[in-house]
Amino acid sequence: MMEIENSQECFVRLWLRLERTRRLLQGQCKRYCIRRVMKVWFGQEATDNFIWEVLHRASLALDDGYDPICGWDELPPPTLRPRTHRELLRAIVSVRLGISFAKVDQRAVDAAYSIAFPHATPLNVNKKRRA
Repeated sequence: MMEIENSQECFVRLWLRLERTRRLLQGQCKRYCIRRVMKVWFGQEATDNFIWEVLHRASLALDDGYDPICGWDELPPPTLRPRTHRELLRAIVSVRLGISFAKVDQRAVDAAYSIAFPHATPLNVNKKRRA
């Protein structure tokens, strides 16, 4: 099935897979939403409990007005609203690996976005650097 790690290389694959999934669902005239992404990526493993846990962790981190708590809301393309997708990827990795949401490497997710979408505006919300 799908190998998920807490590393930059894995996040690059996940960002690219999000875009491929969006195009696949668009080609099939299906809604591009969190529930469909989970079903495409994980198949039978995407139970209601798994999906709810991902939705719950992602919605707690979002503060930009998007509320994916039901999971059927249409997602914008990853390059249009990358923060929503970043929190979704962090939630998927934390649930899949059984680690806390805070232990997912956010800098790796942001760097992977810049690698996967080189012509997009870099995703960087951690502007404070340690001295």
